[in-house]
Amino acid sequence: MSPDVWRTWTPGTRVVVRRRRDDLPPGTVPGKLRGGEPPFTDVLGEVVAVDDAGVTVRTRRGVVHVPAQDVVRAKTVPPPPAPRARRGDGGTG
Repeated sequence: MSPDVWRTWTPGTRVVVRRRRDDLPPGTVPGKLRGGEPPFTDVLGEVVAVDDAGVTVRTRRGVVHVPAQDVVRAKTVPPPPAPRARRGDGGTG
């Protein structure tokens, strides 16, 4: 899959974007085998906008802009599963 596939997405498409982290404190050693911080994080949600600067995704926690230079991998994903019934809500329980 081309790393630039995200440039073809349209708003409303459900996606996951693996990105380089930009929230590590200065001096943090990312990716150490033991005890280090992972150098990447994933953004899951619906595309809001795509332009040359990057991709903007609406997640459960809010809107996230991923700069183009931080995109490592990207792909479309299926819709989320339907909510499960809560225990005690009409079940035989």
